[in-house]
Amino acid sequence: MPNEQDIYEEHVLDHYEDPYHRGTLENASHMHQGKNPLCGDSIVITLRLDDENKVSEAWFEGEGCVISQASASMLIEEMEGKTIDEVKAFTAEQMLELFGPKLTPNRQKCCLLSWKILQTALHSPLNEDGETAAPGGPSLGEEQ
Repeated sequence: MPNEQDIYEEHVLDHYEDPYHRGTLENASHMHQGKNPLCGDSIVITLRLDDENKVSEAWFEGEGCVISQASASMLIEEMEGKTIDEVKAFTAEQMLELFGPKLTPNRQKCCLLSWKILQTALHSPLNEDGETAAPGGPSLGEEQ
């Protein structure tokens, strides 16, 4: 069984206390938001995709536990500069490895929230009014 104290490793706390690209991305091309209804964690991810199909910039905003917020920061930092295909190929298992400490199944949902939202954001372009089209991201079964 994972030790709850492992969650508070230095690199996790660094991302929680000093997150990478936390805030709003002006002139974003893609955006999606989501919430874990079981615990209330919420994340909004905004992206700017360039003409070469790369994530030129990524930002997040959110509220929630250390796991959800630190993992969002880690993910955003990891995905900048990646192609759309590389982002789509990044699995839930890789996300859990990126986070580091072993998590219980319920805590894995906190860690995977930003991953699910990022995958859906790729399919959620913003129109000129800043509104998104219908999302088409991963199904819940893809997180396992």
